[in-house]
Amino acid sequence: MKDNGVENPLRLQSVNHISLICRSVEESMDFYQNVLGFSPIRRPGSFDFDGAWLFGYGIGIHLLEAENPEKLPKKKEINPKDNHISFQCESMGAVEKKLKEMEIAYVRATVEEGGIQVDQLFFHDPDGFMIEICNCDSLPVIPLVGEVARSCSLVNLEKMQNQQQIQNMLQKL
Repeated sequence: MKDNGVENPLRLQSVNHISLICRSVEESMDFYQNVLGFSPIRRPGSFDFDGAWLFGYGIGIHLLEAENPEKLPKKKEINPKDNHISFQCESMGAVEKKLKEMEIAYVRATVEEGGIQVDQLFFHDPDGFMIEICNCDSLPVIPLVGEVARSCSLVNLEKMQNQQQIQNMLQKL
């Protein structure tokens, strides 16, 4: 990072949590625990509203019960272009099989870039918030300027760094 703070003016370190307003904390907790594998964690007792905190995969999910749950809009159409959070998985086939077993409606999508194919599955939580499951770790994260390419996963990061070193050596020849 540059000393002048241009690349990280707020000195951010990581994403801590996302907050989601829900109709039923219990129903949403069940989904985030039993579908996505999050674990409930202690929530400060000083809050004067219903909610729950969960943690998994390095990120927190804070569920906030709506004051007027009946007024929350209900999304029915699964639209991959909607706001969403994305999780990488080990096996797209296993995820799709599990979603079918749980009778969770989903939409498949595929992204191709430079000969790399990324598979995606999109579905809703109980309140219509979009969830994506993907094998995105095969798609490199390439800054528009400055730095070398990165990967979403540590496994692919080392491979990409080795490829970058080889390309740099070849350019010097």
